[in-house]
Amino acid sequence: MSNSRLVYSTEDGDRRSAPPKQRSAPTRSGPQLPNDGVVRVFREKGGRGGKLVTVVRGLPGGDTSAVASDLKRHCGSGGAVKDGAVEIQGDHREKVAARLEAKGYRVKLAGG
Repeated sequence: MSNSRLVYSTEDGDRRSAPPKQRSAPTRSGPQLPNDGVVRVFREKGGRGGKLVTVVRGLPGGDTSAVASDLKRHCGSGGAVKDGAVEIQGDHREKVAARLEAKGYRVKLAGG
């Protein structure tokens, strides 16, 4: 039996004045990164049906869309910008890291 319309409970008393419980939305922001100026390149496949994705986090503020476009063209694959991170379809960590270093970023390979 569902308690979604419960008005009175012998344990809790009057339930009409209780505020509804809020659900928090799941987030895929990934690990918390220090703000040290280092761009980190991850390889992830969680929550993507087993497909590998190269994720670039830690880029300076306004650079994400231009960098994403350049990396997609360089790797010859699709991708997107989500939550301030650049996602490139496929496992292109070494290629992405080399391209970012050539552009002058400090890069670290992180994750699996």
